[in-house]
This record gives sequence, structure tokens and C-alpha cells, in this order.
Amino acid sequence: MLVRDFCAADIVALTELYNRYILETSITFDLQPYTIQQRQDSWMSHYATSGRYRLLVAQGHDGQLLGYATSSRLRVKAAYDTSVETSVYLKAEAQGQGIGSQLYTALFEAIAHADIHRAYACITLPNEASMALHQKFGFEQVGLFREVGRKFERYWDVAWLEKNVT
Repeated sequence: MLVRDFCAADIVALTELYNRYILETSITFDLQPYTIQQRQDSWMSHYATSGRYRLLVAQGHDGQLLGYATSSRLRVKAAYDTSVETSVYLKAEAQGQGIGSQLYTALFEAIAHADIHRAYACITLPNEASMALHQKFGFEQVGLFREVGRKFERYWDVAWLEKNVT
């Protein structure tokens, strides 16, 4: 497996992977799938191959995209610039193989010198695998928003986790 920076050719696989999470899980609170153009315009343009906002992909030996990890803008106000929100998404068949850990290892190495003070993650509960991954990387729960999102005709809690990056 190879962990690398994203490239424009990844957009179809990245969109398909994320759309599965939209349609089948409560992990994201997006409700409508994205078109490839929407995803490219509103999401991929946010990332670079250096600096704070990164998008790394895991590519299998057969060239298939297995998952991705991101560090994104936490909030738009300038005082938040030294904080990022991180996330990992994997194809269903790639879960439980250590790929999320490899992606997060590479992501935190990539942003190590990017003037980031804190990383945050928000996790829809229950999600034991994601909680375990984030705790493995030093994240601690700092908040719980009860029934903050509604999807699939029910309300979901979201845990906020924080990690010191400096």
C-alpha cells in the first residue's frame, strides 16, 4: 500500500467513497450525494501538497483507492488558523487492516511543521473504531453534543476530540 498526496485523477474514487458514507452511514451529516464536479469545486480545491490543509490517499497495490485522511480548516475566522479538523474515511473492505493508522501517521508527519497548534475531530456516536483510532493518536474527548444531527429519522450525538499538535 502507498500513502500519497491526492491528485486530480483521484476525484472519482474519492467522491464514490464519500458518497457511500452519505447514503449508508451516520458518520457524515451530509444528506445528499455529491456530483464529481461539486466535490471538486467545494472540497478538493481546499487542499494543497504542503501546509496545513492536506489530503492524503491510501492506494492499494492494484492502484485502487482504499481511503483518505484530511486536515481541514476548523472555522473560517482567522484566529482559528492554527487549528485544523482531521478525518479519515476508508472503503468498507479496507477497515480493520491498519490503513487508518497509516494514513493518520502520514498526515501528522505531513503537517508537523505547518504552524498547527491543535487538531480536532468530530465523531458521530456510536463509532468505537473511530474513537479507538483517534485515542491511539493522542486525541481526547473534550465535548459531547447531544442529538445535534438528524439523519435516517433519528438524532445522533457527536463527540468532539482534541489533540495537541505542537
